[in-house]
Amino acid sequence: MAFKRNALYRRAKIHDVYGGQRQGGISTPARYPFIFIFTTESGEEYGYRDRFQSDGTYWYSGEGQVGDQQMIRGNRAIRDSQQNDETIHLFEYVRTGIVRYFGELIYTGHHQSDAPDVNGDIRKVIVFELKKSEL
Repeated sequence: MAFKRNALYRRAKIHDVYGGQRQGGISTPARYPFIFIFTTESGEEYGYRDRFQSDGTYWYSGEGQVGDQQMIRGNRAIRDSQQNDETIHLFEYVRTGIVRYFGELIYTGHHQSDAPDVNGDIRKVIVFELKKSEL
């Protein structure tokens, strides 16, 4: 399955082909050098504010819904993507189960920000700074 920019895909089909976690925003298929990140506007109610910045970078909130986010699992995978020769692919939900492929992104850094967790408590969130791949 070769992804085409702006094409729509059923998320379940992506996982049928590649594996990886079927829920959550970060999916790391074990047998492929990919990291799939999924974003949705509804994430803002949980402190996730994924969006492009004026300089063209894409800020993507890390995983973890309660308490301070840690640099583990999917968050660590994004941070270590280049040294592990893994590519990051961004998908945006357009409706339940259906995502639009944006393209490949490259990790350039991260910072922390304060945001509410699912309980409304303020916590530290990891915000990944990603740029569009030139490929």
